[in-house]
Amino acid sequence: MNQELSHYHLFLADEEATTLLAKRLANAIFPDLSSSCEPNLSKFTGARIYLHGDLGAGKTTFARAFLQALGVTGRIKSPTYTLLESYNVSSLYLYHFDFYRFSDSDEWQEAGFEEQLLDQAIVLVEWSEKANEQLPPPDVRLHLNYQDEGREAVLSAISDKGKQWLNNLNSQTKA
Repeated sequence: MNQELSHYHLFLADEEATTLLAKRLANAIFPDLSSSCEPNLSKFTGARIYLHGDLGAGKTTFARAFLQALGVTGRIKSPTYTLLESYNVSSLYLYHFDFYRFSDSDEWQEAGFEEQLLDQAIVLVEWSEKANEQLPPPDVRLHLNYQDEGREAVLSAISDKGKQWLNNLNSQTKA
């Protein structure tokens, strides 16, 4: 019997590697994505992915590529100043948050974003640590750390479906 992965480590040599990881994770969540233009939402129950790393580590690059892989077209803006950018593909809602500008965790509650985080949507959150324990737990955490000229990516599965996605991701990279 295969053991479920709870962590997945890899080295990202450049921005292209970060983009590829984002596309692969999108395919891990929606395995039918590569054979159709739109994700199959019949059994989808939402996804929360929290992105961690220093300024310039590649969080927004990852988020853009992930959203594009799911079918978002047009300009994908960083939500650093707006806090939230929302997208819709078919009947799938995608929310990209950036809490970098929060000075304390109470600002998250005051902003009134609870509904988006509980939706059956895809939620990407940069700087989730600025909201501390007030956020619901993610399915997957991605840590991007500077390493030599590239980045070390560490994905950690927090939920059972996060573990399934990491297993799907691992299967893709072995194929």
